[in-house]
Amino acid sequence: MQIRLLLLISLFIPSLLLAQHQEVHVAPHLWKGKKSVAEDSTSLLFAFKHGKVHGNLRYFFMATENQGHLTDSYAHAAGGGLFYETGSYKGFQMGVGGYFIYNTASSDMSKVDPYTNAINRYEASLFDIENPENKHDLDRLEELYLKYNFGKSHLTAGKQLINTPFINLQDGRMRPTEVGGLYGEIFPGKKNKLEGGYLYELSPRGTVDWYGIGESIGIYPNGTNVDGSKGNYAQNIESKGLYLLGYTHSLPKGHSLKLWNVLVENVFNTSQCQWDTKQGNWVAGLQYTEQHAINHGGNEDPSKTYFDPSQMSRVFSTKLGWENNQWKTSLNYTRITGEGRYLMPREWGRDPFYTFMPRERNEGFGDLHAFVGKVNYHPHNGPLKASVAYGVFQLPDVKQVALNKYGLPSYNQLNLELNYEFEGFLEGLEIQGLYVHKYNQGETYGNEKYIMNKVDMSNYNVVLNFHF
Repeated sequence: MQIRLLLLISLFIPSLLLAQHQEVHVAPHLWKGKKSVAEDSTSLLFAFKHGKVHGNLRYFFMATENQGHLTDSYAHAAGGGLFYETGSYKGFQMGVGGYFIYNTASSDMSKVDPYTNAINRYEASLFDIENPENKHDLDRLEELYLKYNFGKSHLTAGKQLINTPFINLQDGRMRPTEVGGLYGEIFPGKKNKLEGGYLYELSPRGTVDWYGIGESIGIYPNGTNVDGSKGNYAQNIESKGLYLLGYTHSLPKGHSLKLWNVLVENVFNTSQCQWDTKQGNWVAGLQYTEQHAINHGGNEDPSKTYFDPSQMSRVFSTKLGWENNQWKTSLNYTRITGEGRYLMPREWGRDPFYTFMPRERNEGFGDLHAFVGKVNYHPHNGPLKASVAYGVFQLPDVKQVALNKYGLPSYNQLNLELNYEFEGFLEGLEIQGLYVHKYNQGETYGNEKYIMNKVDMSNYNVVLNFHF
């Protein structure tokens, strides 16, 4: 179904573009002082003919190197997508688009490490984590929406992309996380932004299907329950949807305030307050996040629930940095208190904290201290960007399961990244390289399941993107 739709898009859009450049012949008796339909900018046909087409071709190489005899893996992925949005008709616009992916050459994604029984963690999510053996049928209808614009504001209904602190693109694989629902951005005055809506479905990164909100929680590994039993909330969470509300206010003298709330019906509620400031070359920021279960956290059975109602979480995150036109530097700290695990479905997005580093998260942990230094270099707004980040993450002991959901030991992490945007003949092409190494700093009790794909490992990434 999705392949047929994508083929239809591919055939339909070029015909529209060709029509825009062909001379329109109108019979003389139709003029009589009246514009032809093709020239009428208020017509629906005009909106379709003056729509915009954009696309993307993407190649992604990823490899993970584990220590000693533990299983290594690699993947080569290639794909492309085509997207179309109509022009405006009385404020309304329509959009449609899809993407296909091919597993061109990869290690066996369904292979289990013989020493730890661990499955592939990183490379599989380039494709379809629910069917690791699938190498060909990897297409997804990504956008199908109706948008209404009024002034600078808009409301969008249907399948779409959003980028919020807790539900975001997390675009570190072939395709980002998509959502379905009603979402809007409203600008009441120059210094205010109000956004939010209701979501009833998601298509997480690393999948090709769409899921209800409850179904989407648990597609990724479930970790452990707070009592140490194996997590069992996949396909067991009951929720009618989630509600988001965000408010941004620009304060005088370089200050800004952001307030967010995410309510997942029958599961949990998360609130966040963030203050940022820039004074000359100095920048600073402060976040506070608080979470509570709703009812039984998704299921009355404690062995099948997502958010244990006996816990709650508080997260403090801070930033202090110095920036100019070429350099951005910062020292960052995050503290998750020992009152419970910070929980946010990994299917929905990456961590919103200042200490976030690609290829690992602090979701699922309590009683955590994270210290991260970041340096970004972008010379003279040129085509080259470089960044380095180093983090020290102090986690509870791997056996303290009530505060360590995924059995991850304390670790240090190094990220090195280069981006280059080509110009001239190769304009539209971008190449990205990312190297990640994680050093074990915790006790693993001689059990390699606490090491495999978690620490004492390297992750290599090369990405080519062509936008048109």
